Amino acid sequence: MTDPLSLDEWQPDRNLAMELVRATEAAAMRSTPWIGRGDKNAADGAAVDAMRRFLATVNMNGTVVIGEGEKDDAPWLYNGERVGNGLGADCDVAVDPIDGTRLTAEGRPGALSVIAVADRGSMYDPSAVFYMDKLVAGPEGVGVVDIRKPIGENIRALAKVKGVDVSDIRVAVLDRPRHDQLISDIREAGAGTRLIMDGDVAGGVNAARWDSGIDLCVGIGGTPEGIITACAVKALGGVIQGRLWSQDAEERERALAAGHDFDRVLEANDLVSSDNCYFVATGITDADFVSGVERRGPFVRAESIVMRSHSGTIRHIISDMDPNRWD
Repeated sequence: MTDPLSLDEWQPDRNLAMELVRATEAAAMRSTPWIGRGDKNAADGAAVDAMRRFLATVNMNGTVVIGEGEKDDAPWLYNGERVGNGLGADCDVAVDPIDGTRLTAEGRPGALSVIAVADRGSMYDPSAVFYMDKLVAGPEGVGVVDIRKPIGENIRALAKVKGVDVSDIRVAVLDRPRHDQLISDIREAGAGTRLIMDGDVAGGVNAARWDSGIDLCVGIGGTPEGIITACAVKALGGVIQGRLWSQDAEERERALAAGHDFDRVLEANDLVSSDNCYFVATGITDADFVSGVERRGPFVRAESIVMRSHSGTIRHIISDMDPNRWD
């Protein structure tokens, strides 16, 4: 019996991302008939089924550690499920067949299908704490911004290192009542907001990219989405920090009993300790960095982005597929 291989030691892993993108493409394509039809559960169910089927063909021995699970009440792609064909590297797998189910159901922009993969045992286990207060910025923010500082101080520091006016800084925040004071503080500091309806992963990835027009992403969003975003941030060279946030006393007590510290600031290496991880996303509806699935004559076009932290490689992939022959 040979020892398990890491993603670094498994030589063909350089093609792993190209296999993973077929799974996000499948999820995106299968969910598109439900765009704008008001049924987010049907859209999510179609995406989950398609992603699971294609993941079964991927050359890896994967375990879902960030899945649909309890939060989404899903029967597939749950935490602990084995995915892949059992060959290749042992790895942690994080999935979000649709990041933005409501966006999909309402036909709004920004919905993605997402997978992240890293060496086995390297992804943070939030123990069913579903939300996290997060801060994400690009490479300029490393050592400059800190979630423990007031948002105005972070904005001014980031503007200084970027060499721009504070008024040029744009901050992405989920549009939720819990963020009313945060939004007010951002605007009072002189920066502009980019309020996002949903799409926690897209918001964080945009903040870490140099060409997105978003400089920071802050506020309370999903813990699973934070771990997925960390894989992209490590490839982009940015900064991500998070602190667990409980919805109620019962969830907080469970987390404390599991050994979690709500005051601890989780850095990128706490969320994903591996330096060899992948982030793959395919647009369902138009997002800032990928277009949504669209019909182009006899073909259906899907656009994806693939990142690998080990090499810092970012690939943009456009696939035109004949739906009558697609598999």
